[in-house]
Parts: sequence; C-alpha cells; structure tokens
Amino acid sequence: MNQPISPDVVSSHVTVRDGARIGYSLYGGMQNAVRVVLVHSLAMDRYFWTPVVERLLPRASVLAIDARGHGSSDKVAGPYTVTQFAQDVYDVVSGTGFRNVLIAGASMGGCVALEFAATYPDAIGAGLIDTTAWYGETAPQDWDERMKKAEAVGMAPLVEFQTTRWFSDAFRASNPDVVQRCVDTFLRNGVAQFAATGRMLGAFDGRALMKDVKVPACVIVGEEDYAATPAMARALHQGVAGSTFVEIPKARHLTPLETPDIVANELHKLLDRAGCAR
Repeated sequence: MNQPISPDVVSSHVTVRDGARIGYSLYGGMQNAVRVVLVHSLAMDRYFWTPVVERLLPRASVLAIDARGHGSSDKVAGPYTVTQFAQDVYDVVSGTGFRNVLIAGASMGGCVALEFAATYPDAIGAGLIDTTAWYGETAPQDWDERMKKAEAVGMAPLVEFQTTRWFSDAFRASNPDVVQRCVDTFLRNGVAQFAATGRMLGAFDGRALMKDVKVPACVIVGEEDYAATPAMARALHQGVAGSTFVEIPKARHLTPLETPDIVANELHKLLDRAGCAR
C-alpha cells in the first residue's frame, strides 16, 4: 500500500527488548505534540493505515508500526502474545521518543491497543477498531483450525475467504485496487508468522484489561463485520468505561480502508476528548 504524501516521513526500525527489529514510519515529525500510534490488522502492514494517516495530518504526527512478523519487522519465530506485541509498541514509542500518544488499532491491532492502553501510562486515548477483547470460548480451536489450513496449503488458497471478510460486496466491486493491494500484502506474509499471530488471537482474553483503560476510548465496528462482530464490539464498549461506540452501516471488517473518513473523524473526536489541540 502506498505511503501518503507528506513533507516529513521517516521510516526506520527500533530494536526491542528481545533483539527483534520493529519497523515503523513516522509522518509529520517529532515537533508536533499531538501524536497518534497506529497498529494494523492481521497479515497487513503499516501502510494499511494510509487513508487514515492522510486524514490525521497535519493536526497529528502519526507513527505507524509493523507488528513483529509483519511488513519490514523481523520475522521472529512464534509463539506470540498480545502482551509481547504491546511491549513492542512501547519499546518503539520509547526508542523514538514519541511519547504521550493516542493509540489506535484495527482487528489484531485493536487487541494490542487495548493492552497498551490498559498497561502503559504513555496512552492518552485508545481507538479500538474492528476488534474485540475476546473471541469466545471456542476461539483457540477455531483459530488453530484456520492456521493449520494455512500451514497445509499456504496463503494463496485463503484469499477468497479473507477478502469477503475484509470488505462488503459493494466495496469490493467498486474498489478492486484497494482489495488487490490488501491481497498483495496478505500474500507477502510468511506462513509461520501468520500462523503464530492467528493462534495468538485465538488465545487472547483481554476482558480483565477493559476496566484498566482509564483514558478516553472509542469503539468502532462495521455493521456487517463477522470477524469481530458488532456484539463483540458492544461488549468491549460496555467494558471500557466512558468509551464511545460507532457502528458503521454496511461496512465489514477493515473499516480504516472501507470508510476512512468515518474512522479518522472518530479519531479526531477522540483527540478532542483527550485535550489535544485542533
């Protein structure tokens, strides 16, 4: 996915506590005190956020991170945990000096954002997008079955299943270029890293974290999302005190790409609630 046009983009890596190198792009420079950190969904990379980054600039500087095993970050062997991914974000934020941030994540990234906001004092707000605190009782088995299929047949046979989950039928028909960029990103993933991340999500239970989110938060979900359902999103909203809730009509799982205007507008509102200047 293409980088947004910005006069000030720095792309580099931070070596985190276990020696892994985590890739990032910083848009808008360090001089801006309004700061947003973005974490992508499973099998995407930091350029997933391009449409939202464009809509947050120039109000905010934006740090978009490649989760370990994804994008330009090291393809470290699993198993992975959401706690580890949140630690990676903290190490990148600390290593770059990009502190006091609104953290937002989509799907997998939303799980990471939840843990980061509940754990680290650097968070001033939390955007929880297309995500859940818990995928349910059968999640470990459900995710393991999906990952076993990937390990058996590779990434390409999973594409049709993924694209119908990612986007509504109407969006896929009218935006084939966006769909293709997502497919291309998806296919660049290593099977081992994809499987480790999927099993991480199946094992994740962040329900106890929700009460520890003390910063302004918003929960966003697509009306047609059947990967992290509106019911899951409502449970997250109910568990995070003072959070707002937005259900986007006719959208599915990757709302930062399908409805970037709405997602960016909600993040601007969240920055307002966090006391950040317009």
